[in-house]
Parts: sequence; structure tokens; C-alpha cells
Amino acid sequence: MSQVRGSNGSGFAAIALVVALWLAGGSAHAQIRVGVTISLTGPQASLGIPEGQTVELLPRRIGDRNVEYIVLDDGSDPTRAVTNVRRLITERKVDLVIGSTTTPNTLAIIDVAAEAKTPVVSLASSARLIEPVEANKRWIFKTPHSDSHIASSIAEHMLRDEIRTVAFIGFNNALGEAFWEEVARYSTRHGIRVVANERFSPTDVSVTGQILKILSARPDAVVIGASGTPAVMPGKTLAERRYRGRVYFNHGVSNNDFLRLCGKDCEGMYVPTGPVMVAAQLPDTNPVKSEALRFKQLYEDRYGAGTVSLFAAYTWDVGLLLQAAVPAALEHANPGTEAFRAALRDALENVRDLSTATGIVNMSPTDHVGLDHRSRVMVQIRNGNWHLVP
Repeated sequence: MSQVRGSNGSGFAAIALVVALWLAGGSAHAQIRVGVTISLTGPQASLGIPEGQTVELLPRRIGDRNVEYIVLDDGSDPTRAVTNVRRLITERKVDLVIGSTTTPNTLAIIDVAAEAKTPVVSLASSARLIEPVEANKRWIFKTPHSDSHIASSIAEHMLRDEIRTVAFIGFNNALGEAFWEEVARYSTRHGIRVVANERFSPTDVSVTGQILKILSARPDAVVIGASGTPAVMPGKTLAERRYRGRVYFNHGVSNNDFLRLCGKDCEGMYVPTGPVMVAAQLPDTNPVKSEALRFKQLYEDRYGAGTVSLFAAYTWDVGLLLQAAVPAALEHANPGTEAFRAALRDALENVRDLSTATGIVNMSPTDHVGLDHRSRVMVQIRNGNWHLVP
């Protein structure tokens, strides 16, 4: 395995920034090349690192073809993500791109990928990446839950517990805005009044001013629309200010780095997330349990007990999509050609009843994520662990 240091010289970049993974003996023209641009460094590294680790577990042979993965670090920066995708397409001639980690980064690469007629499977959540499925977005797919899956889960949970008012604090970027829109929509639909809407940057060092404004509105619940370790800050600030209402995060905090940093301050808070985070706690009747458990064991056998994250599962699901779609695409063309990329796009769009670590996927010409309510569970943070809420 080749190793390359990121521009900031991070130790992880030297270890996990994979330039190429391939099986020896495969002829170059027969290989399927998959480019990957993810946030191995920067504010969203807690998401990108497990994604990069999971790339090492993805299938290296599908059918009779070897698969090569070329992984680049975009540093959580949209401009670098665009540069990476241009390099992957023009220099490495990839057949598909995985990435990026975040909504802003993926939004930035849509036009580049579409112009080159290269399909992208994003690891970011916003439905804005794929809706409506027309023009350039025809080339974009994603494995994460859409914000609507998560916001509706929060609203239903609040309604069940008779919560009447809610405040929102989220990133001041595309991720925060997209999640805010869904939280506002589903809260209103369920008769829950939104009393505050505050924003912060992923690089901010304090959200005290925003939290004081929220507390002055006296909401029954607060929803935090942020991802990765930066989402810790509003949760800890609410705890420090002794807020006694309900607190919800979005699914972008579903890893153990978040639990470690938030510590006891996040005790009792809620996270709607994917089944993999509580795979062993799922009832045997849950249709996702088998694949979620299989991936959890595979990942933790490699990286250690308790290391699995939702972002790792999202990346694993891309491998499952490829295993379902590549054989169909190979019936029409060979890798490395425009015809193969178009056939792969069409095959992804026709994946049906695929069991993944996140849900049961049914793609269509109008749905490029294909998940339904079976892909989400509500968990509570208790004693530094994730606990399934019945």
C-alpha cells in the first residue's frame, strides 16, 4: 500500500491516505477505477477517517474485474474537493467517484462530475445533492440518510412526548441550512412551534451567544444541526448553562469521537441514526440487523471494539452498491470508457431490494438514495454509549 502525507503532515494522512489498492496480477485495462475524495483532515476528519478506513475493506474484485481505489484528502474544503475530482477524472480516468464527506464539498463537485459524465456516490446527507434528479444531478447518488429521514424522526419523537416548542442551532453552511429547512417543515407539520434559529461555523471556538439567545426563548427542546466533533460545542454549552429540556443532534455525530469529546455533558441527549450504531440491540425482526451486524464485526475486527461509525457504514454501503451495479454495467461496456460510466450510472439507478448496513435500498430514476423508514432508529446517549430507544 502506498502512503502519501497530507499537506498538513498529519500522521493519519500518512497511514490512511491510500493512493491505490489493487489485486496483483490484474491487467490495467480490465480494472475498474474508483476515485475517492474524503475529509481525512480538517474540521470533518472525525467523519472522513472512518470513511478512509472502510475503503480498505471494500471489494477489490467484482465479477471478473479487479477494482482499484484512489483516495485523496480534501481537507474538509470544497475547493480541494473540486481539485481532487478533476485529478481523479482527468489523470486517473476513474469510472466512479466516492465522496465527498460533507454536503458543501459534494455540492461543489456536482458540475465537474456531470460535465465528465462520471457517476458520484456521495457520503454526505443533504437531499439537495440529488433532488430533483435532473440535469447534472442525474450523475449523483448517495448512501446517507436524507435530512428528511432524520428530521421527521425527531419531530415524531417530540410529538410522542408532547413537546410543543423547539429551537434550532446549526452550521452556517449548506448542511446547516438544509437540515434547518427539514426540521422547520416537520416541526410545523406536527404542530410544534419553532422559537429560535441560530447558526455557527464549524471552526468557531464558542457558541455562548447563540445558546443564550436560545435559552431566552425557553424551548422545550433544542435540535443541533451539525456534524462531526464541532457539534460537541453547542451540546456542551447547553449542559454548562444547565438547560433541562430535550436535546437532539442530527445523524452527523454518529461516531465514538463525538461521545468521547462530549463526555458526561451529552448524557441523556438523543440522536436519530442508522441501525449499525446499535446493531446488537435491534430485534431479530429488523430487516437491517443481519448486514449491520456483519459490517460491525468486520470493521471492529480490523480497527478495534467500539470503533464502528455511521460514516464507515455509509462507505461500506457504496461497496454493496458497486457489487450490485457493476455486473450489469459490464454487460454494456468495458471500464475506462464513457459508455461504461453511463451504464454504471443507469445500473445504480436500478438497484432494487439491496440490503445494506444502513437500510433496504430501492433506487429509481427519481430517488438516488433509495432509503425508507427502516433505515433510521432513535438512540439515547447513556453512560457514554448508544442505547436504542424502543
